[in-house]
Amino acid sequence: MTTPIALTCGDPAGIGPEITLAAWRALGRDLPFFVIGDIGHFRAIADNIGAGDVSVVEIKAPPEAVNAAARGLPVLHHPFPAPARPGRPDKANAAAVVEVIERAVELVRAGQAGALCTNPISKEMLHKGADFAFPGHTEFLAHLAGVDRVVMMLTAPGLRVVPTTIHIALRDVPAALSAELLRDTLTITEDALRRDFGIKHPRIAVAGLNPHAGEGGAMGDEEITLIAPLLDELRASGMNLLGPLPADTMFHADARANHDAAVCMYHDQALAPIKTLDFHNGTNVTLGLPFIRTSPDHGTAFGIAGTGRANHSSLIAALRQAAELAARRGGAS
Repeated sequence: MTTPIALTCGDPAGIGPEITLAAWRALGRDLPFFVIGDIGHFRAIADNIGAGDVSVVEIKAPPEAVNAAARGLPVLHHPFPAPARPGRPDKANAAAVVEVIERAVELVRAGQAGALCTNPISKEMLHKGADFAFPGHTEFLAHLAGVDRVVMMLTAPGLRVVPTTIHIALRDVPAALSAELLRDTLTITEDALRRDFGIKHPRIAVAGLNPHAGEGGAMGDEEITLIAPLLDELRASGMNLLGPLPADTMFHADARANHDAAVCMYHDQALAPIKTLDFHNGTNVTLGLPFIRTSPDHGTAFGIAGTGRANHSSLIAALRQAAELAARRGGAS
């Protein structure tokens, strides 16, 4: 891979900067990436967590990252108004966090970066300091890309899960579910499995909404009135779909061997299994964008920021996945 991955800094008060330094230590020149953020933040945090042996190299343009990665962490400088104080988020930096995401998307869409990987943000800080009008990264990236629908996939070795509804209260899920939403989720997922994951004939397991997938209507009728009819329609068009299935039987080893991805009806139905199976190596992939975007499957972790205890495994997995998906998509285009 000769085109580097663009990595956003995330909230500078969170663990993003320190796991970025750790990821460079682990990957170095083997997987060139550059981070967009305030170079002073990275130098200060390297000193703060005892990583002063990690060189921080300022680059002026993304192509420089390939050579710079052999010498240190390549940083494309983006000035922030306030210092980075681990564990103490500052809304004064919120607008710059948003600007970094916008800048990264521009670079990826211009072909100067092979894919986008994002460090965790604090939605609370962005709402307070930048009037951020989106529930999270996923929705903001869809806005920047000009697409109407994107899908959040969480991946770990041996499992891929997709929640149909994402960041909404559980009580709002039944009303939010619709044939249109579920159809889009399934078709976007199947397209990504073919194009980006290289699976010629994807098998997708689909969860029911209710316990025991409604048990014939005894525990809810969404399976009968909405989910099953849609699955029948999509099967007739050639999709290989299993379900609707009871969610509590979809994730043991034998069940996982029968599908390439599991589409669930709500957030925790999808995320609880993957975080139980492999908490530290899960990654988040946004499907339906015109570019590759991954992220570590965790938040800012303000409570341990600056202590050096943050686990960087998920970021490394996200960077590797970004490179793999970008290479596959590039080879298919």
